[in-house]
Amino acid sequence: MARILITSALPYINGIKHLGNLVGSQLPADLHARYMRARGHEVLFICATDEHGTPAELAAAKAGEPVAEYCARMWRVQKDIADGFRLSFDHFGRSSSDRNRRLTQHFAERLSAAGLIDEVMERQVYSKADGRFLPDRYIEGTCPNCGYEKARGDQCENCTKQLDPTDLINPRSAISGSTDLEVRETKHLHLRQSAMRAHLRDWIDTREGWPVLTTSIARKWLDDGEGLQDRSITRDLDWGIPVQKGEKPWPGMEGKVFYVWFDAPIEYIAATAEWADAHGLGEDGWRRWWRADEGAGDVRYTQFMGKDNVPFHTLSFPATLMGSAEPWKLVDYIKSFNYLNYEGGKFSTSSGRGVFMDQALEILPADYWRWWLLSNVPESSDSDFTWESFQNGVNKDLADVLGNFVSRITKFCRSRFGEALPEGGAPGPEEAELAAELSRRLAEYERAMEAIEVRRAAQALRAIWVAGNEYLQRAAPWTKMKESPEEAAMIVRTGLNLVRLYAILSRPFIPDAAGAMLTALGLTENEPWPESAEAALAALPSGHAFTTPDVLFAKLDDERREALEARFAGKG
Repeated sequence: MARILITSALPYINGIKHLGNLVGSQLPADLHARYMRARGHEVLFICATDEHGTPAELAAAKAGEPVAEYCARMWRVQKDIADGFRLSFDHFGRSSSDRNRRLTQHFAERLSAAGLIDEVMERQVYSKADGRFLPDRYIEGTCPNCGYEKARGDQCENCTKQLDPTDLINPRSAISGSTDLEVRETKHLHLRQSAMRAHLRDWIDTREGWPVLTTSIARKWLDDGEGLQDRSITRDLDWGIPVQKGEKPWPGMEGKVFYVWFDAPIEYIAATAEWADAHGLGEDGWRRWWRADEGAGDVRYTQFMGKDNVPFHTLSFPATLMGSAEPWKLVDYIKSFNYLNYEGGKFSTSSGRGVFMDQALEILPADYWRWWLLSNVPESSDSDFTWESFQNGVNKDLADVLGNFVSRITKFCRSRFGEALPEGGAPGPEEAELAAELSRRLAEYERAMEAIEVRRAAQALRAIWVAGNEYLQRAAPWTKMKESPEEAAMIVRTGLNLVRLYAILSRPFIPDAAGAMLTALGLTENEPWPESAEAALAALPSGHAFTTPDVLFAKLDDERREALEARFAGKG
């Protein structure tokens, strides 16, 4: 049994996220966590809301709430939606927690003691119309590198180049749109990332088997002379973690807070401590996952994120951990994803374009979305959500293949033998051929799941479902009932054991449907992973009772698909 630590990129607090955010980190992380638990490993799956910074302040002001109250309310909203999608977090924390405050201040002190913090007089953009310094991401303009007209002051999302606000052409306030901006001096703490370049390169060189997307982004930043620069870790804001040394003010940093990019990944550790606190496990309970000198050396740590978060998790957060000169656990594997687009364009909250997580759950149960998103996850390139593709995935995969098999075999058995696995007959060549195919398919599925190759895993799982349908069609127990009822009974018994197998294998992808199949068979969620296909086909004996489940998956017809296309097309 291995110890598996899994973290998903933290969703930002200001609003409900769209399906692209879900499939870009949380959902594949949940798939991995569920699979690893099913294989008997000790798993800790951690996530949290990212709550600091200007976006939270502005969202709270728009809602007419104090920012702390707004964040508390939106944490509950996001937690409920995560539960709705069956995201199996062991703990869903908050970056505004006291644990994160103390850890963030601790890291800043350690980095300062190591000579990796400089006090720098910066020239920052001040908006007269807004009466405040503008954080980097609240200044927009034209990227000097690629010409993208909506580049932010910290990074161009089009070409991923790291920017300073003063680099932008024709800058404007993203809050008010005002161009009445001026540059003023203000002092901030900078993390000397450039001093860690050699350490980071050596470390990345030792990471084996990382996705090309992850390593290409990391190396681009490392090798680009302007990529890995010293970067401010503080901001002139009210909402955030105060810049202090313990409980004492940091001289010259009065009234400032830590920059959200610095404190957010530290919340991975803090949320683990929150989890330990909630379960009465003490300091040892979380340190065994994060401190190499206290047991974390044998932990396998995997992070899940969209490609826009890769630079911070391959460079900035590791620089923080390494630079502290303490034995913190570093990530072993980063699974990064491209973007999910919507009908050929981007999701847009303002124009109502695309499906957001709360809306999705109002339309159809979680499993419908989980299956389509995971089987179309943007691994090697950007993916595109279309209602036609979604309809095909629901109808052809879930309804026609899996749902149809479960319905046919349970209803046939009930009508001819009653609601118990029938006696009689012994497996023959057809069943041996089925077992051999399932063995091959199961090995493919397990290899893909172990390698976190999500699309390939979905394809392998579907192939396992298909194998059962093809077996049932070939064996045709309905035609054998007259001439050989014992052989028909054996085929039905094999088919019902396939339902059990499908439920166990499908749990990481579609947990609700898997649970319904197990319940129908009178089984619990604790059914073990199959030792072999042969054993799985004979796991339930004759006489084992079952009930016929309701329809697992309803088809999505053309009329409803067209209505949904129109509803989420956006304005104009």
